[in-house]
Amino acid sequence: IYAATPASDFVCGTQQVASGITVQVFTTGRGTPYGLMAVPVIKMATRTELANRWFDLMDINAGTIATGEETIEEVGWKLFHFILDVASGKKKTFSDQWGLHNQLAVFNPAPVT
Repeated sequence: IYAATPASDFVCGTQQVASGITVQVFTTGRGTPYGLMAVPVIKMATRTELANRWFDLMDINAGTIATGEETIEEVGWKLFHFILDVASGKKKTFSDQWGLHNQLAVFNPAPVT
């Protein structure tokens, strides 16, 4: 299942779990320390500086695309193989490894962007 939802971390994670996802890919430029107990959350940093600073929280560094170190295709293949490894139980995401899990939230009183 592919689920594209608005960017409110906690509400959208809950909605995606309810829709039946089994792995979530969460892109971040700010470094939200986010995880779900119900499904593994693969965190993909959009900036290399963020990936370097939070090296033990970000699973994939996509900032290398902007710096020209890697192509979209190369990072895409890394992500694809990481999804397969996580889904098959061969690897754990950092949020699962460290036990960083947020509560499920059905409603957010703030605007959902």
